[in-house]
Amino acid sequence: MDHITFLVAVVIVTALAFDFTNGFHDTANAMATSIATGALKPRTAVLVSGVLNVIGAFLSTEVAKTISGGIVDDGLVSPGMIFAGLVGAILWNLLTWLVGLPSSSSHALFGGLIGAVWVGAGSHGVHFDKVVEKILIPAVASPVVAGTAALIATYLAYKLTARARKDSVTTGFRLGQIASASLVSLAHGTNDAQKTMGVITLTLISAGTLGHDAGPPVWVIAAAGLAIGLGTYLGGWRIIRTMGKGLTEIQSPQGFAAETASTTVTLTSAHLGFALSTTQVASGSILGAGLGRKLAEVRWGIAGRMVAAWLITLPAAALVGGVSASAVKHGGDFGTVVVALAGAAVAAGIVLVSRRNPVSAHNVNDHHEVPVRSAAPTRVGTAA
Repeated sequence: MDHITFLVAVVIVTALAFDFTNGFHDTANAMATSIATGALKPRTAVLVSGVLNVIGAFLSTEVAKTISGGIVDDGLVSPGMIFAGLVGAILWNLLTWLVGLPSSSSHALFGGLIGAVWVGAGSHGVHFDKVVEKILIPAVASPVVAGTAALIATYLAYKLTARARKDSVTTGFRLGQIASASLVSLAHGTNDAQKTMGVITLTLISAGTLGHDAGPPVWVIAAAGLAIGLGTYLGGWRIIRTMGKGLTEIQSPQGFAAETASTTVTLTSAHLGFALSTTQVASGSILGAGLGRKLAEVRWGIAGRMVAAWLITLPAAALVGGVSASAVKHGGDFGTVVVALAGAAVAAGIVLVSRRNPVSAHNVNDHHEVPVRSAAPTRVGTAA
């Protein structure tokens, strides 16, 4: 860790802050269906998920290498650009969390980084062929593949258990959900924690602390794993409500099918180095599970808002990252301070607004909508 300057240290801390928001933003990917069906109590679910996210962070570094040396030219990137990109990603995560939309933390990170490098180093600083190969194609394919797999698995689950006692089927699949949700958490740590590892590694390369094409050091892996695990434990209850109760009413066979499909797609992609969105995978699986059960209701209005958020996540984060990078590039240290203060102010404002309608472990299964405003605050547990 020699030669780490103050700016590099700030970038590393900011990257871990993003990792933390990634954790609570994406807890729903693993545990929303298990909480909705009653397979796991809310607090138990986020504890199990948090621990397994930490363990998963140590299983692979292929995605981290994709980010640190794939989508941007590490020879042209500066710590200031990375800082600007992280600001865009964090603000987008907080905004979509506020309204309970399961958008992609991964695409927020990619968008912020791409926008910042494009402004800071020029378009040649971004490897657009890798962006298409490693990000855009998986973004389109992964929810379709996961949804199709979950649809087929759900249909088969109900077909094979049609003559069995309903309470026995529910109990059996709830036990299965504990295992399948745990695997999703493990897969999430394997895939998403690596993205922060890649950003920190890219920062260290840009500062000359690591050589080009270097992989993440052990301390980077550990720090990223702990940050995402802590964020996961706090529980992104607002998004858990949307995914568990918003898209469709989930029963235990559907939850098991959705979680199994999500695990398979996520772990396969992590092994291949595809930096996909676990949020899109999980959402696609839940939609597929909803379509696979006869007479199940799928709320297409909510699904449409989610897809719209997916489409604008990358460009929106890129815009904020680009504006921030411009301030850092032309304003130097002063510009960096301005960006940091502005980002902190906006983040604090979002958190304050969220407390008007808190969603917690106590009321996460109450209703599928997450309002942002109310006439009077309701105190129910801790907002998250």
